Amino acid sequence: MPLKILVSSTVQGHGVRGLYRGLSSLLYGSIPKSAVRFGIFEFLSNHAKDESGRLDSTRGMLCGLGAGVMEAVLVVCPMETVKVKFIHDQTSAKPKYRGFYHGVREIVREQGIRGTYQGLTATVLKQGSNQAIRFFVMTSLKNWYKGDDPTKAMNPLVTGMFGAIAGAASVFGNTPLDVIKTRMQGLEAHKYKSTLDCAVKIMRYEGLAAFYKGTVPRLGRVCLDVALVFIIYEEVVKFLNVVWKTD
Repeated sequence: MPLKILVSSTVQGHGVRGLYRGLSSLLYGSIPKSAVRFGIFEFLSNHAKDESGRLDSTRGMLCGLGAGVMEAVLVVCPMETVKVKFIHDQTSAKPKYRGFYHGVREIVREQGIRGTYQGLTATVLKQGSNQAIRFFVMTSLKNWYKGDDPTKAMNPLVTGMFGAIAGAASVFGNTPLDVIKTRMQGLEAHKYKSTLDCAVKIMRYEGLAAFYKGTVPRLGRVCLDVALVFIIYEEVVKFLNVVWKTD
């Protein structure tokens, strides 16, 4: 369904508030997710830089992979599971969750803590590859821009442009994993025996195109999101390097 029609039908059926379903759970997870991602990346990259303080693209990718795996296990999987279940519930004929906290309480009561960790394998694969791609692209572009001077300052606009490119690369690189992850965390996750079984059934019954559903709307959101996050990250690091040595 085209984005314009999807937005229009959502507004008609649920009002403007319908575009913000699941927002609370997304907000609750954004801060700890970013903290874990960039905290782990900084820790790993500080040990991976060469004598001149330069982080090469391959090591940047591996550091991003480590950061993505950790954020998947500690934050993303439980938060995304709750978010997806909440959105699916609110769009059903008879919603049973009265709000975010009530939804979390009911999921844990009915399914235990494991109920918030559905699709862990798919989430680790998705987040790991996601951050590996983003940090690989970002590190490559930064090294190209800085040349032989790893201390060269970057303008926030340049950082944002590089971040948008990294975000676009991650969308095209791992949207199939995102689709699988969403299916594994939804209210109908019981239909799939495993991550592999989910992938096989999507391919068998819906075809290859199903793995790229939502690519266009995700592309716009992710490019802007990654651009802003990298700008904030780089500016915070600059500030910390002034008041507290982090190199």
